[in-house]
Amino acid sequence: MTLDEFFRIGVTVTLGSHRFEPEAIKAFARKYDPQIFHLDEEAAKNSVFGGLCASGWHTAATWMKLNIETGVEAEGISWAGAGPAPEFGPSPGFKNLKWLKPVYAGETVTFTRTALAHRPLASRPGWRVLTLRSEAFDSIGDKVIEFESAVLVKVG
Repeated sequence: MTLDEFFRIGVTVTLGSHRFEPEAIKAFARKYDPQIFHLDEEAAKNSVFGGLCASGWHTAATWMKLNIETGVEAEGISWAGAGPAPEFGPSPGFKNLKWLKPVYAGETVTFTRTALAHRPLASRPGWRVLTLRSEAFDSIGDKVIEFESAVLVKVG
């Protein structure tokens, strides 16, 4: 097994779906993004979005939660290469974040990831940086969020 096969380079993986309920939207917003269109259904009707919608950070955090829950093991992928199995470490961050469409209360969103590439980390021998395309789609197939994320992986 190669690292490309283990990381599933070029393969889009469905991480799962999540229904954004009004009370969960409001609870997240109270803690992390207290905008009127995330907090109050009546006031949200008169906002730029026209209704209660999830914070973009709520959508991004849900992607992360589902990504961690899915992992590679949950996909039924077991390391069959030489040496010890790769170990996933921290994320050095993300880039190119785009909130493309609001996620309204009651909507169900499906989250995906696609491994794009991996490269050695020059400053840490034995580690690689795996880059991912991270996306989510509403029930009619419109993309609501996209970003490129990365994760450090110890190999060998």
